[in-house]
Formats: sequence, structure tokens, C-alpha cells
Amino acid sequence: MDKQYDRKIISLLVENHSGVLARVSSLFCRRGFNIDSLTVSTTNDPSISRITLTVHNDERALNQILLQTARLVETKQVFVLDEANSLQRELLLLKVASDVHNRAELREIGSIYKAKIIDLSPDSMVFELTGKPSKIDAFLNMFSEYTILEMCRTGVTALERGGMHQHMQKPAEEVRAAQLPLSGCSIT
Repeated sequence: MDKQYDRKIISLLVENHSGVLARVSSLFCRRGFNIDSLTVSTTNDPSISRITLTVHNDERALNQILLQTARLVETKQVFVLDEANSLQRELLLLKVASDVHNRAELREIGSIYKAKIIDLSPDSMVFELTGKPSKIDAFLNMFSEYTILEMCRTGVTALERGGMHQHMQKPAEEVRAAQLPLSGCSIT
């Protein structure tokens, strides 16, 4: 994939009330963005929610959408997480067809990836795996020769490494001014 279309992880801190998620996601939709994954949860402050989005798009379009998202009344902070300095996790539930002939093979694959078997029936197994998106992708790749009955991925949730970061210590306007536009891109 072209470098300008690398995956970006966007973290938003927003007011925790009804309709905010719909406003944010519709803003991305109206601008032609396909959201690869989206997770939402409350933070240590019950009045604030964290929305984590992953998208693939060019830098210029991303800058525009970040500026527009930052202008929403409910938005407190918007920042792009640096993949090298963030912790990313995803949860996968995977149901695979199994019988007495392939059960040992499936267990071995699960064991290598430290996946849990959370359900076993005569005709299927359900694995639970938590890890980086690349680990989840590699695990799924190992099952390409087997019959996947169902699967569900939660989407990426992420935090920056280390203690309190600049974007959490400064007013939102100051953070946006320092972070936007993204490197190598100017907005006119």
C-alpha cells in the first residue's frame, strides 16, 4: 500500500452523551472515509468518552477531517496516535469447524498464538484472542485452510505509552495547533 495511505489511528476525547458517536461517524461518512474500525468507551472521567478510529486515507483528506472533527462542540481533543509509541489491542472471537480429525491441529495453532478455547462442541471450536492487529491478522491467516464458521473482531483500542502526555495536559486548541496539519502536508 502506498505510504500516503498507511493506516492511521485517531483518538478523540468527546463529551459522553447521546448522539456524539453518530455525529462523529456521520462526519467521516459524509467526507468519503471508510472507517476500518471504531471503538468507544468511557474514560476515567465519566463525562468524557474515548473514540478510537482506524482509517486509511491520504494525509490531506485526513487533515481536513481532523480539523472538522475538532470543531465539533462535543470534541475535547483529537490526536493521531503514533503506532511506534502506542499500545494497540483488538479482541477476536473465531468459530472454526472441527471434528476428531483436525481438533489437535486447531488446538496447536491456538496454543502457539496463546488463544483461549472458550467453547468446544462436536462440530466446532471457538477461540478468543487478544493482541495487536498484526497478531490477529497472522492468527486468521493460519486458519485460511480451515472452515471459518463465524468471526467477530472488536476493532482497535489504543493508548499512548508512558505517563500523562502533552495532549492530555494542554488545552485542546493548543494541541490541535501543534499537531495539525500532519507532517508534510499543508492545508489551504
